[in-house]
Amino acid sequence: MAVTELDAPRFTLTQLWTDTRYRSITMQVLVLAGLFAFLFFVIDNAINNLALLGKEVGFDFLDTPASYDINQTLIEYDSRSTHARAAIVGILNTALVAVCGIVLATIVGFLLGVARLSHNWLINRISYVYLEFVRNVPVLVHILLVHGIIVTTLPRPKQAISIGDTAFLSNRGFNIPKPIFEDGFSFVLIALVVGIAATVWFARWAHKVQDETGKIYPVFSIGAGLVLGLPLLAFFATGMPLSFEIPALKGFNFRGGVTILPEFAALTLALSMYTAAFIGEIVRAGIVAISHGQTEAAYSMGLRPGRTLRLIIIPQALRVIVPPLTSQYLNLTKNSSLAIAIGYMDVVATIGGITLNQTGKELECMVIVMGIYLALSLLISAFMNWYNRRIALVER
Repeated sequence: MAVTELDAPRFTLTQLWTDTRYRSITMQVLVLAGLFAFLFFVIDNAINNLALLGKEVGFDFLDTPASYDINQTLIEYDSRSTHARAAIVGILNTALVAVCGIVLATIVGFLLGVARLSHNWLINRISYVYLEFVRNVPVLVHILLVHGIIVTTLPRPKQAISIGDTAFLSNRGFNIPKPIFEDGFSFVLIALVVGIAATVWFARWAHKVQDETGKIYPVFSIGAGLVLGLPLLAFFATGMPLSFEIPALKGFNFRGGVTILPEFAALTLALSMYTAAFIGEIVRAGIVAISHGQTEAAYSMGLRPGRTLRLIIIPQALRVIVPPLTSQYLNLTKNSSLAIAIGYMDVVATIGGITLNQTGKELECMVIVMGIYLALSLLISAFMNWYNRRIALVER
């Protein structure tokens, strides 16, 4: 007997909780509503309290002059620039430390992870002692220690260590020649881009040929020739359109060239060495997670230990290494906020420090700083998630 529309059960509001088909959706809606209500209460309460203190919430202060200097700037900046530009300088300084620290920490961490599994007793023990010592000392102590060593052990500018009379190392920083790009250098950059693109295409083609036929091409040698050779040919063909500004001692410090500040060097070294210790343990765990049968099978085919590690073990271990590696990259980026302890002008020292003290805009400045770190963390997570998907096993 057919069920008519009148005989069908009617929907009631109680089903939103009693019916399992709707209960999960109802709970999610209630949680989101509660979260938004809490955020609204917190924001409204903060605005009302600031109003009682005679403060208005707004970001107009970003257009006013900053009236303070910054010791390291990657873009043009002076004390007459706005607070917004000071914030951009701080963001770039933070990003520079994060990028350099991540690259250095990754290289050192992988070396430590492999050395930790070495059959050489001395190498194994040295790496073990390093990992245990570094991981159990707070990162701020590492930063202060490295900065103190650099500042106190290096000579003053007048007694600076000279490297070929072109670069100078002192407790004021590492002064190196500044490249000056002349007309025609754009062709060198174009040749570099072409070389990189050709290398990527050749690597993919060689990988495809290897999968189909087993033939191996010297990808590294040919890629190095393309990436280095083409720009060099363009460089000489265009009449070497590049000159250098050599730093010179004038008064109590060097002028000209590019200066790598001791604060930047100390922060980058301390953060990278500290993070490398954790990455080393992650790499060791990833390698150990791969069955030893893979190594034995590679040895039986005549592969040397170095090629076995590079071609067989590490590619498989990356699937275990990458997820926790992402967390270490995020930790390094966020730990860079400790730069203010040694006077490095990152985003916390600029917009979250001097700008906050000058303008009295505590809420606005902290919101900006939080948003900047959130954006950097999301960018790192997005890139690492993309890379993790690329190296994931593809099921047939």
